[in-house]
Amino acid sequence: MRMIQFGIDRLASESVWSDRLRGRRVALLGHPASVDAQLTHSLDVLATLPGVALSAAFGPQHGLKGDQQDNMKETADDRDAAHGIPVFSLYGEVRHPTAAMLETFDVLLVDLQDLGCRIYTFLTTLRYVLEAAARTGKTVWVLDRPNPAGRPVEGLALRPGQESFVGAGRFPMRHGLTLGEAGDWFRRELQLDVDYDVIPMTGWQPDAAPGYGWPVGARSWVNPSPNAASLSMARAYAGTVLLEGTTLSEGRGTTRPLEGLGAPGLDGTALLTEMHRLAPDWLRGCRLRPCWFEPTFHKHVGQLCGGFQIHLDDPRYDPVAFRPWRLIAAAFKAIRRLHPDYPLWRDFPYEYETGRLAIDVINGSSLLRDWVDDPTAQVGDLEALARIDESAWVQEMAPHLRYR
Repeated sequence: MRMIQFGIDRLASESVWSDRLRGRRVALLGHPASVDAQLTHSLDVLATLPGVALSAAFGPQHGLKGDQQDNMKETADDRDAAHGIPVFSLYGEVRHPTAAMLETFDVLLVDLQDLGCRIYTFLTTLRYVLEAAARTGKTVWVLDRPNPAGRPVEGLALRPGQESFVGAGRFPMRHGLTLGEAGDWFRRELQLDVDYDVIPMTGWQPDAAPGYGWPVGARSWVNPSPNAASLSMARAYAGTVLLEGTTLSEGRGTTRPLEGLGAPGLDGTALLTEMHRLAPDWLRGCRLRPCWFEPTFHKHVGQLCGGFQIHLDDPRYDPVAFRPWRLIAAAFKAIRRLHPDYPLWRDFPYEYETGRLAIDVINGSSLLRDWVDDPTAQVGDLEALARIDESAWVQEMAPHLRYR
């Protein structure tokens, strides 16, 4: 495997980057996975750079410390005792940086491990800081990191007017970009006149085995959020995140969150049988196993749930054939066929959206839900819609790819 360096590693080791920060007040937007190759946190790395004035830190959803477990669990502003700097929350009283926050720095370094999925809110936070920087003349750099889901693109694009904190733009569900590349797209799409740069990785091979996006054997996995507990989760997330808008458990409260589904009274074997009958091509590239679990918190706490686990650390894993968004769509359709009156959709406020069902907020439109609930809708109908959006996105993302 080629040696890989993330953006933070290059900033620390190459003076061509760190010299540009001399004499400037520097802030970090980070979380627990903001670490270098030695697992030293990026705040501590920045504090050692000569001439760099570390002035503030920012935390996204789940906080700089990554301690907030669930969605809509906000983080308060804080102070970092080790470095004597304020820590501002961008998932608390505000989600856009305020004027007072922006006054604390000249350059904001964004060092966030993303998952390559539109709904993962670090993508939206990047948009918000770029918009704020464009208004105020601040500088933003992304210290780039891998997209652990790699380059595959999948899912319906977010429809106009459906933007939210989990929908920053018309990305498909699995968008194939790194965070630095996504910043390039935001600049063009939103026509932002912002002083923006990316410290690119070296040695990242998004199509290379065994990681197909994540440098397995070269870098440790650190949870970027509490339930992003493994590379398998990162690979499955563009599908399993849909479960947050349903009454089905996504495995929160177990040791394998967002790697499968289940619910009381559900028969995992029967469900998988129906899914294979319905859409066998949508289940390729992974291994599916019926299972049972009892969540210790969150949905169905203390109840025995039947369902299945998606195994992606298996020789059968194929990053191109594996299509998690379609797989979970097939599960929804199979449940509708096996249990037509199953109360599938969860009606509750989701990421500050109260006027739409959570599943529609997550998917970026009602199209998926409409397809699931229509007994006459066929697999080919959803396949045709998705292929149009996926093909269009592959063309749109191409100019922004920094790693080929």
